[in-house]
Amino acid sequence: MNYILSDYSPNDLFRYFEDICAIPHGSGNEKAIADYLCKFAEDNNLEYYRDDIHNVLIKKKASKGYENKPAVLLQGHTDMVCEKNNDVVHDFDKDPLKIYEKDGWLYADGTTLGGDDGIAVVMMMAVLADKNANHPPLECLFTVQEETSMAGAIAFDYSKLTARSFINLDCENISYATVSCAGGVRCDLSFELDLYKNQNSPIKITVKGLAGGHSGTGINSGKQNANIIMAKLLVGLYEKMPFNLISINGGNKVNAIPRECECVISVFDKKLAKETIKSLADTIRKQLIKEDKKFSVRIDNANGASDTAFCFKDTYRVISTMNILPNGVYEMSRSLEGLVETSSNLGVVTTTGNTVNIYLMPRSSVEAKLDEIVMKFDIIAKLAGAKIVHHDRYPGWEYAPTSKMRDLFEKCYENKFGRKPVFEAVHAGVECGIIINNMGGDLDGISMGATVRGIHTPEEHLDLASLSDAYEIMLDMLKQL
Repeated sequence: MNYILSDYSPNDLFRYFEDICAIPHGSGNEKAIADYLCKFAEDNNLEYYRDDIHNVLIKKKASKGYENKPAVLLQGHTDMVCEKNNDVVHDFDKDPLKIYEKDGWLYADGTTLGGDDGIAVVMMMAVLADKNANHPPLECLFTVQEETSMAGAIAFDYSKLTARSFINLDCENISYATVSCAGGVRCDLSFELDLYKNQNSPIKITVKGLAGGHSGTGINSGKQNANIIMAKLLVGLYEKMPFNLISINGGNKVNAIPRECECVISVFDKKLAKETIKSLADTIRKQLIKEDKKFSVRIDNANGASDTAFCFKDTYRVISTMNILPNGVYEMSRSLEGLVETSSNLGVVTTTGNTVNIYLMPRSSVEAKLDEIVMKFDIIAKLAGAKIVHHDRYPGWEYAPTSKMRDLFEKCYENKFGRKPVFEAVHAGVECGIIINNMGGDLDGISMGATVRGIHTPEEHLDLASLSDAYEIMLDMLKQL
């Protein structure tokens, strides 16, 4: 393999990153990267355990002089979000990522990079392989399906672990450490509708060009949701000229703010429909932030569209429900200034046959508030005559008033940079809450990492120097434990 990051050190850290970029490892497709990690463990004479869903635990004995120290857990996830630009040909199940370096940043060509959470994978590998590092016994846990359901962290057998402190490596900014996070749940709402013979003219409406982003950390960024914009356009059109919905499809991941949405409708008057949609789009465009300025709405003839459609009543049920479902920031924290406490993201909408599915992801750092917004979904679904299912709920990570690991990180960070780090509570799901809950509730730790921008989008890029810095800080912490 030809490596392009030979100018960065430590060399193994970056070589491992290039290795995993060559291995497809989207959520649910982690077998190959688990194979790679198990082979790595065998090559380095390390004890390892692999479960049925491809979580991998690798253990390393303490270095000399640290034999009587308690074990520390290092943890991150092996899966990545698989997003690409529409004009990019890439099969995430088979193709390696096409990576390139520019001005100290690493990119993938038209796809997500997997810095979230490839940085954790390679930092753990590097310290496991380093025969000169000083550290207590290490328990390195590589979990799966973090980006879709947290299934790996939920299903892992925690009797395999003895650590009482941890370093999670899923923070995307070298200047920050995460010390608290939100919990979340998946909500799937579905309409089963009757199909009728389409009697009018089909047109296709496409919303695209939005920036998108992480539905947790980016939910208060002002970036718009393509599914919500489409719903606004459709309701606005319906109020002026009723139409029949044929299909609506938008978004790819429930935990990503959707960038594109496409629908096909049947209208009486194409000209009036186009004029109305254009006027509504112009109004929306004036309200967008600069990151969404590539926003566009295209209207085309839908020749070859299905010859069936939903009736007026069912059409309005779907589009009005999409409009009133809570989306975006629901409530801000009353105790931590600037922190989103509760939110929701209408991440995906699909049409299959006579069924329209809406996939939502609410989050909150307060369990009672998560219950509240889920109850709203239940009420809306009942009023709309839709079915709703909740699944894959996971707990948040409550802020600890005192923390030895937080104090140690602050010391090591200040030694490295000559300034104090920022500690943050994040409105995103990290696996720490699940791990702490499964290990008795008293596990002490922090989440740290390198700087990765544009996560969950094809614009994702990794600050290579920050990966070296993060690794040095982690080594210093392990040395001082």
